[in-house]
Amino acid sequence: MFDMLDPALLGRLTFAHHPPSLPPLPAGHHNLGIAEERDTLLVVPEGLDTTQPVKLMVLFHGGGGYAQKILPIMETHALEHRFLLMVPQSMLVTWDIVIAGHGPDRERLDQALDKVASHFLLDPTHLAFAGHSDGGSYSLSTGLTNGHIVTHILAMSAGFMTVLAQEGTPKVFVAHARQDEQCPIDTAGRSHASKLRAAGYDLTYVEYDGPHASQPPVVAHAVRFFLGLEEPAEA
Repeated sequence: MFDMLDPALLGRLTFAHHPPSLPPLPAGHHNLGIAEERDTLLVVPEGLDTTQPVKLMVLFHGGGGYAQKILPIMETHALEHRFLLMVPQSMLVTWDIVIAGHGPDRERLDQALDKVASHFLLDPTHLAFAGHSDGGSYSLSTGLTNGHIVTHILAMSAGFMTVLAQEGTPKVFVAHARQDEQCPIDTAGRSHASKLRAAGYDLTYVEYDGPHASQPPVVAHAVRFFLGLEEPAEA
């Protein structure tokens, strides 16, 4: 049945890696000009070697969030480890997949990826989708649907996983708090981990004590996972 549907309705991106056609953007914060309101933000670190393929992380905010709210959990890591950090913003209060299915947010994500690739030669072995809460759910759902380009998924406190058409074999990091009252761990983190293991994904699953909130040590663990700075380990 799904073979008859428009791939875009399933969440499939059209983005494909391509050589840059424009000069690299300088270090700093850049609005990509994808939308007049709630534009996509790109963070370019100082000292980025643009003569080599560069790593990219796409960071999705939670429900009711925005770029500047989610940015602090990851910007320091991007600057320290010198990877591009792209922070889209949902058109409405949260991501389209949460409200009614794939639509304008997927379209704008495609445009933003293409815009970044027009300035930088992206590393096809290090393109991550990451996020917390609704952003974690979006990164997990959209990342698994687009494993032909997404190499790593960093899903923190993700409440759901909606995948209508899996593709590729991205490495997956799932982290969830045991005391999460908004997205209970049994029906969220543990359920996701069980399904991902059964599907054969390369999974690192982390549980930790705390509420439904971003935890700096967990974020640091996720970054190390993305950069391959430690062996995957379950906790």
